[in-house]
Amino acid sequence: MVKKILIIVCIAVVAFVVTACAKKSSNTNGYSALDIATGTADIKIKEKADKDLAIAKAKELWRIQFQIETDLSQGPCLSNTVIPDWAADIAHNPRQAVDEDPANQCVLYRAGSVHHFVELDPEGNLIRAE
Repeated sequence: MVKKILIIVCIAVVAFVVTACAKKSSNTNGYSALDIATGTADIKIKEKADKDLAIAKAKELWRIQFQIETDLSQGPCLSNTVIPDWAADIAHNPRQAVDEDPANQCVLYRAGSVHHFVELDPEGNLIRAE
């Protein structure tokens, strides 16, 4: 009899957990239980971490160029691979004609070998990262 009660309680607990996951309740990071259970949250977390790292590395490269007084006014490519699959470029905000010149753009991004980029303005401010 006790065994049957324990089995019923266990089934009820499992049913409750499955129901909670199905409702996609969000945790404090904004990921649903379903995202966490399927691993989608891990992918999103890695993508954000990669983006944050690429931005940090791009700003670090900008600081180095700033310290050695490199002229960044023409919007040069800082790095074709600031981290794997990310390039870092200097551009203007708003964009100027010089920013559209392929000679000033990251070759690997234009060729499709790198799929993401960080754009900083000549003063090192983030324009965008995608």
